[in-house]
Amino acid sequence: MASFSPAVAGLLLRSIVIVMVGVLTLSANGLEFRVGGPRGWVEPTGNDTDKYNEWASENRFHIGDSLYFKYENDSVLVVNGQEYSRCNNSFPIHKFKDGNTSFMLDRFGYFYFISGTYSHCRNGQRLIIRVMAQPAAPAPEPTGPGGDDDEPATHNPPPEDKPNSTATVTASGLLLVVALAFMFLVPGPVLP
Repeated sequence: MASFSPAVAGLLLRSIVIVMVGVLTLSANGLEFRVGGPRGWVEPTGNDTDKYNEWASENRFHIGDSLYFKYENDSVLVVNGQEYSRCNNSFPIHKFKDGNTSFMLDRFGYFYFISGTYSHCRNGQRLIIRVMAQPAAPAPEPTGPGGDDDEPATHNPPPEDKPNSTATVTASGLLLVVALAFMFLVPGPVLP
């Protein structure tokens, strides 16, 4: 078994700490996207029936990001591709109606969201999100039974308060500062 000098062991330990902090910082930096912008999750008006999917196509979503839905007198349903196409609110994978919903994107692939009000969904209050695993490609139209989009979406329930991406970045930045302070302020082994 190989043994390390105290200087090499200290350098190895510090390198491991730097790598661990980097991994934690990268994984904790999910972004929060507010669906619908300042207006929130509302029924589109006029000819604006594709506004949510146009918005989604202008953004890139990754595992760890979250969607924040703000709404009143409505709901958000997570459904499969077939139910999305039909605006069918009878068999949701998840249903939210608290007015402040944060949904964590915890896997790559497609997530389908519709309003729980049938007429709102038919008028365009629905959304397809593609979580990136590779470079972006156009979102496929939902297919019928047996298609890849029928894979159920999973969801991690939000904490009591809605996640805040700024607070997440600040916390991971603080972790990085503490690790760097440890690296340079804690004395390492003395070289001969």
